[in-house]
Amino acid sequence: MNFLFYLTSIMLGIGLAMDACAVSMSNGLKEKEIKFKKIFFISSMFGISQGLMPLLGYIVGAQFISYIDRFIPWIALVILGFLGVKMIIGAIKCHTKNECDYKPLSFKVIIIQTIATSIDALSVGLTICDYTITEAIVTTIIIAIVTLVICIIGHYIGKVFGDKLGEKAELIGGIILVLIGIEIFVSGII
Repeated sequence: MNFLFYLTSIMLGIGLAMDACAVSMSNGLKEKEIKFKKIFFISSMFGISQGLMPLLGYIVGAQFISYIDRFIPWIALVILGFLGVKMIIGAIKCHTKNECDYKPLSFKVIIIQTIATSIDALSVGLTICDYTITEAIVTTIIIAIVTLVICIIGHYIGKVFGDKLGEKAELIGGIILVLIGIEIFVSGII
């Protein structure tokens, strides 16, 4: 393992973390009073998921991935689209009918978000299939750490903008989730 190996792993981590970062910003917009302990937990979940998916893809290999690869964009679109539309509807209800249904992020929602943003990382396992198992594990650890750090930053960016945007923050967060789902879908089918 040389400098180029580590640099490639870090860049791979940055690339894979972008969807999770955007969802983290969306979470920060929605839950402005979120504490660091919860931010760290959510970011850790994103990091673990982003790290495990390429490792799973590496271990399972081309046989399994080729069967589900075509469904990955659809899965991400449905999950992120559902969560985003739910946030948009909640924001509209709060604004028009004054029926604000603010709930902190639940564990279930966090798990769904981590799966939706990391499922496309399964195919990354195929790009590292020529690595030794040690190199694959080191790469996935680097991906997990990079994702953790980027998601923590994303949460704080969301909190800052959430404070400035006020009641529009949840609406914008929902739109962001829908757009991420569309982006994963479009880039996955092209």
